[in-house]
Amino acid sequence: MKDTILISPSLLAADFSRLAEEIAGIESAADYLHLDVMDGHFVPNMSIGPAVISSLRSVSDLIFDVHLMISDPGKYADAFIDAGADIITFHIEACPDPRPVIEKIRGRGRHAGLAISPDTPAEAVFPYLGEVGMILVMTVYPGFGGQKLIKDTIPKITQIRREAEARGLDTDIEVDGGIGDGNVALLSAAGANVIVAGSSVFRSHDPEDAVGRLREAAESAPYVHY
Repeated sequence: MKDTILISPSLLAADFSRLAEEIAGIESAADYLHLDVMDGHFVPNMSIGPAVISSLRSVSDLIFDVHLMISDPGKYADAFIDAGADIITFHIEACPDPRPVIEKIRGRGRHAGLAISPDTPAEAVFPYLGEVGMILVMTVYPGFGGQKLIKDTIPKITQIRREAEARGLDTDIEVDGGIGDGNVALLSAAGANVIVAGSSVFRSHDPEDAVGRLREAAESAPYVHY
């Protein structure tokens, strides 16, 4: 397992009228920038597309952690890579066979990740653990910001971590939804090491400090290897 905690603030919670300034406020503290892409089909809401990501690429050196909550992710993977995505994570529920999408992303020299929604069992990603660098466990239902963390999703983190360790894999496990410094230790203790946080960062009085507090809280309860 990767023991280092990585913080990926979710731009979905930022002030969209001043995105460059919002990113600058967390640039020195964060590890990744989480970019949620919603199509109004796979999930009810819509958000940003490749054009916005391309414009943001010119103002940030952070790793762009792009989360595709869209139908047919393989159709659009090239566009997001061309826009500047470093990591592309897509939902296993969005395509019957994830392998061609994984291969496309990796073939373009980018990191591929698989996401699972709260109702999808951990075992769904087991066949692909050796093919992706990251698994995203959604701790809320995808498509809406500001939800409360669903605690029933936490055991899936440990199930995936145990399976990865049993195979000798150094897989990142990302968590997304309802996360703040008051509950992030539960997730890192379960085996998560990439933390997505939106409202708790961008809607705080001091986003940079909020990132630091998240990191400190996550590192206070490191994963115990089983």
